[in-house]
Amino acid sequence: MVVFSNVRLVEGACNCLADSRFKYNYRNKCDGRDLLGAIYDNSVPCVFFDPQYRGVLDKLAYGNEGVSRGMQRSMLPQMKEDIIKEFIAEISRILIPSGHLFLWVDKFHLCEGVSSWLPANLKIVDMVVWNKQKMGMGYRTRRQCEYLLVVQKRPLRAKGVWAVHDIPDVWEEKVSGDHPHSKPVLLQARLIEAVTNQGDVVVDPAAGSYSILTACQKTGRTFLGGDLVYGAD
Repeated sequence: MVVFSNVRLVEGACNCLADSRFKYNYRNKCDGRDLLGAIYDNSVPCVFFDPQYRGVLDKLAYGNEGVSRGMQRSMLPQMKEDIIKEFIAEISRILIPSGHLFLWVDKFHLCEGVSSWLPANLKIVDMVVWNKQKMGMGYRTRRQCEYLLVVQKRPLRAKGVWAVHDIPDVWEEKVSGDHPHSKPVLLQARLIEAVTNQGDVVVDPAAGSYSILTACQKTGRTFLGGDLVYGAD
């Protein structure tokens, strides 16, 4: 029995915005929850979410990092778990049936588990390990990877929904840029091609370096996203 296909049979809405305050293909400066709240129910096929986690900082009783640990990192508003859950609840609402959330997690939250953040209609179906090819920090092993959870809204299925079948689950891509949490454009572009069609809307409510905007430009998709710090003035 064939369980996969190179053709997507699922379509997203051409216009998912119910609020003219926000623009497509633009760096909206906003609270991501306001942006998500302005999107119609069941209207987008794909969302990327990269929270600014503070779970490990709470675990170690740290405050936000100061100037000595990096000015750019200290500027980013940290997200506690209740805020992350608010984002994911809204993402669940706006995703079309069988739509995908790509959720970036760090090693701490991967090990602690994130299933409690997901409502009943969202389920983790896969994971990609991103080898950044750059050594990071760590008391024991040094961090070189980040983790991208592939989450699908029910009904769970791949055939007719996921159209690219040559993406490895370990992806090597070096990134550069001024943002402290830059993400791999080429990986995200391939994932966008896997779960959307040309012209579909891809949402990123915590856009940071706007790597998803770049990925949308490369793939002919429509970007809808913003950031509290790095949006346009």
